[in-house]
Amino acid sequence: MSTFTPISYQSTDGLALYARDYPSQGGPARLPVVCLHGLTRNSGDFDELAPEIARLGRRVIAPDVRGRGHSARDPNPANYNPVVYAGDVVRLLHDLGIARAVFVGTSMGGLITMTLAVRNLELIAGAVLNDVGPVLSVKGLGRIAGYAGRCNTLANWDDAAAYLKDINGCAFPDSPDEEWGKWARRAFEQDESGKLALRYDPSIAIALQTGKLRPTSLAARLAFKRLAHKRPTLLVRGALSDLVEPDQAAWMRRAAPAMQYTEVPNVGHAPMLTEPEALDSIRQFLNRLP
Repeated sequence: MSTFTPISYQSTDGLALYARDYPSQGGPARLPVVCLHGLTRNSGDFDELAPEIARLGRRVIAPDVRGRGHSARDPNPANYNPVVYAGDVVRLLHDLGIARAVFVGTSMGGLITMTLAVRNLELIAGAVLNDVGPVLSVKGLGRIAGYAGRCNTLANWDDAAAYLKDINGCAFPDSPDEEWGKWARRAFEQDESGKLALRYDPSIAIALQTGKLRPTSLAARLAFKRLAHKRPTLLVRGALSDLVEPDQAAWMRRAAPAMQYTEVPNVGHAPMLTEPEALDSIRQFLNRLP
């Protein structure tokens, strides 16, 4: 893996935020890529994908969305929403002097990308939506709501790996034990007593648990169409996904016929994007962009 530089910056409402900055590796410099993680995850999810993209001559920026990882927790849980998250991304890019980038959004990261398309379309040169869209399955939302924000502290790394396997094993049936251990190191942090806790504020899940995050809305559908009609867009879907099931994927493909599409076999929500099918599609997609 290539090294990255940690970035500290401040949101417009004064929250201390964090991102990883991977420099481009070889080749002529091209537009940077911004990688946005899922609801309960953090920038560590891209520690294998980011170097692959960097080798294509692209700088990679991977923020910890507020309330996750090294970014501060928000004292107002109402701020845990895509509009505020999108504002944080705009602030980060402004601070870095980046006027345009390609976005890779996993799950919630894709919702943030669609939100950016409404008011900040000029920032987006192209977008990869990873197992997410404006129409989502009630089944998948219910499963995520069942575990998000509900984990107590754990005693050791083996327990952390077992917890992640328990809630995500249906999405990654072929994942070996060492992979769950790797995920545990990304997802958990150790406190002074040696106990392990998930690296996010449990309050990030309130909107999902209370039903405020709906499976679809007119605003979400219009945001998706604005993005996919005006910018090159690639949908990556896990073949086992319970969040973007075949019906939801079919709706997106009808609504945006020019959108590119890749399905990752025997993987659910959401692909890590290092699977051969996903990685090949992302490379081809990026090679067609400036």
